[in-house]
Amino acid sequence: MGVAWRAESRAVAQRLEAVARLYTIRKRQYVEAEFWHTDVYEAVAAEVSAAQNLSRWRAGSQVNTAVSLFERLPAVAAVFARGDIDYRMVRFALRRTANVDDGTIGELDAALARHITRWMRFSDKKLTDRLDMWVAKFDPAGVRVPPAAKDNRYLDVAPDSLGMAFVGGVMNADDAAALDQRLEALAATVCANDPRSHNQLRADAGGALGRGEVTLACQCGSEDCPAAAVRESAAQVVIHILAEQGTVDGTSDNPGYLSGFGVLPAEEVRAAAGKKTAKLKPVRTPAAEPEKGYRPSAPLKDYLRWRDLTCRFPGCDAPVESCDVDHTTPWPFGITHASGLKHYCRTHHLIKTFYSGPGGWRDEQRPDGTIVLTAPTGHVYTTEPHGGELFPALAVPTAPIPDADAPRDPSEKSEKMPRRARTRDEDRRARIERERQQRIELNAERKRQREAWLAATYEPPPF
Repeated sequence: MGVAWRAESRAVAQRLEAVARLYTIRKRQYVEAEFWHTDVYEAVAAEVSAAQNLSRWRAGSQVNTAVSLFERLPAVAAVFARGDIDYRMVRFALRRTANVDDGTIGELDAALARHITRWMRFSDKKLTDRLDMWVAKFDPAGVRVPPAAKDNRYLDVAPDSLGMAFVGGVMNADDAAALDQRLEALAATVCANDPRSHNQLRADAGGALGRGEVTLACQCGSEDCPAAAVRESAAQVVIHILAEQGTVDGTSDNPGYLSGFGVLPAEEVRAAAGKKTAKLKPVRTPAAEPEKGYRPSAPLKDYLRWRDLTCRFPGCDAPVESCDVDHTTPWPFGITHASGLKHYCRTHHLIKTFYSGPGGWRDEQRPDGTIVLTAPTGHVYTTEPHGGELFPALAVPTAPIPDADAPRDPSEKSEKMPRRARTRDEDRRARIERERQQRIELNAERKRQREAWLAATYEPPPF
């Protein structure tokens, strides 16, 4: 176990060092990208995402960790590379030293490298305290300031188990109280014979609240139910479910797909399709002839949406609702057809467009929607449409792709890239400066309070 643990740490350190080296290379290569919206961090994250089949968020987090570790804590990185500490220790060290002044971080790094191996047994709380103690020795203003609780509020809605979703978060107390009362009020609109538990009624009330309904449909099954009022809706809410016709008809139990949440059991699909407000719309395979305009027609966009389901970049699972439709070969040289169109999220669309050309990203598309991407390193990655994998009828070749060579991108193409007001490093330094100033003020206030307490309790000698 010990040998395997050390080998794991060495392997992670080696991987992060490779990411940091790649960032150094790309930073020299893409000098003009510092103020680009999709900057060098995003460009390197795209390569990390493709190489490791990670989401954009996880790849970006890895880039930030690797660059910070090898630029700010190289001595700690060397201890990590020997397998003497693990990734947890590295993350804590980076987090607690993030605000340390650049002129001081080298000395602190050397001190941490000498002591950090003895802290592996510490709990998260004890480890935080020990790291903060060493930061305070070298740079008192660099000790992290806990964020205000109000700044950490959030509300997540995410896929959970099959056909279910998780909803949870931290809200302002008055908002949470209003939500709690609204759920209770909706849950109370059913009759006493409704078979659901109180928790189940509150959960179902959340759905009714999302649809803007003022009452919850009772499930007692009685024709004389006193709660059988007509439900009203204050908002027009639309959800999209993809399923085979046999699933809707009941002749098949193949699951469907709820956009943004994943696979949906067949019985859930039929329940949704059986509602009075449900609209059933067939997904039609595009005609063989490409369309003439730049923008795809509504039926073609509908087909592309269900064929792809997510961004087509390797590792990216951004839903199509937040993606752009991209011509694989730039229009008008490429075709406006399912064989020549696919979805990229905005970041990967910009990377494909602006980090392309000789030595950059290149992509090609097959008639069945398969995308073949070649990275700047020459590595080749293939992605199949997610909808086509779940529903094979959507992965059939739609039309042959005519040969077309688009001219090279003009040298002034970079002028069209969306720009940042400040670089990523400038944003980081501004955040650190704000937090350091908070720490200085907190330290000054603590010193003032201590001196006031000493003055109030001090008794001069009797002579």
